[in-house]
Amino acid sequence: MENSKTSESTMSVEYWLRWQVLVCALIFILPTAIAVVHLRKRGGGVRGTLKPADLWDPCWRNLHPRWLLFYRAFAFIAMAFFLYQTVAAFGFFVFFFYTQWSFALVMVYFALATIVSIRGCRIHGSKPTQNGESDKFLNKNSEEINHGTTSPSKGKEKKLELHRNQTPIIEQLRFLDNLLLIVYQTCAGAVMLTDLVFWCLLLPFMTGDNFKLTLLIGCMHSVNAVFLIIESALSRMPFTWFGLIYFVMWSCAYVVFQWVLHACCFTWWPYPFLDLSTPWAPLWYLALALVHIPCYGLYMLLMKAKYTALSGMFPHAFVRQYLHQITKEMRRHPDNGLLLGRVSTEKKKV
Repeated sequence: MENSKTSESTMSVEYWLRWQVLVCALIFILPTAIAVVHLRKRGGGVRGTLKPADLWDPCWRNLHPRWLLFYRAFAFIAMAFFLYQTVAAFGFFVFFFYTQWSFALVMVYFALATIVSIRGCRIHGSKPTQNGESDKFLNKNSEEINHGTTSPSKGKEKKLELHRNQTPIIEQLRFLDNLLLIVYQTCAGAVMLTDLVFWCLLLPFMTGDNFKLTLLIGCMHSVNAVFLIIESALSRMPFTWFGLIYFVMWSCAYVVFQWVLHACCFTWWPYPFLDLSTPWAPLWYLALALVHIPCYGLYMLLMKAKYTALSGMFPHAFVRQYLHQITKEMRRHPDNGLLLGRVSTEKKKV
């Protein structure tokens, strides 16, 4: 009887016109509007200076891209297995939770990353031939300069043109590359929010007869972060504060999803802090909105620690910036001063 009264009150117009509902709506509508405005202004953040190889090439100098491909495929299969086990045990009802949203999003990321890595391995496989042709051309050009058949200035211009044609800096990202970058930055904040809220906020108050922490539930709230952190340690995927926009929009989409369900027929909230019937609801929603910043910032600190610690411990194996291939090529041909100057300028910008 009480449940039916709650259902009627939830579906009534008076319920949705209460002051705390309007305040809560403003709390998540305003960040969404700000995110959309910034997205329209900048239109992609770091993507303008990104090259496709950064999405499939490892950040370790001697690590072949196929190993990153194997890891991404393994992560996708493992997460698909965990998600299947969860749905088989609890049904599709689990997708009412933000945890499964984030878990499925990370799984989608590894699926997209696997496709991008497959394409990248095919590109990487054609590089030795191109490098051999480049060495042949450069050696031939050097012989022409030594015999006086070609002036040094023209020889430098030819080398510079060859390097520009082979340098992937000017390559444009495809739709799949842009989508992969967006999903990656969204996943980073979502997994931090999901796991921290579960282990630090929900679990301490859920220990009782109605809830039992199982291995499957524990994996669902930890494996996503573990796989993504290992991915960040292996790959050269960029991570900037601009991705916070996508993270905010993702969480707002989940809130809208829950509100639509309750406006139709559902009366049960998957998380108690989403309940609109309490006068403390605006404070809960405000806290949830603000916690997005430290959650995303925590992953940003992990990325900075990656570059600081790994570049210090493995200075010769860890690749800090994506211009290392051009620098390596210039060390093999130090007489090309024009391109070396351009590389130095690009490095300072990075």
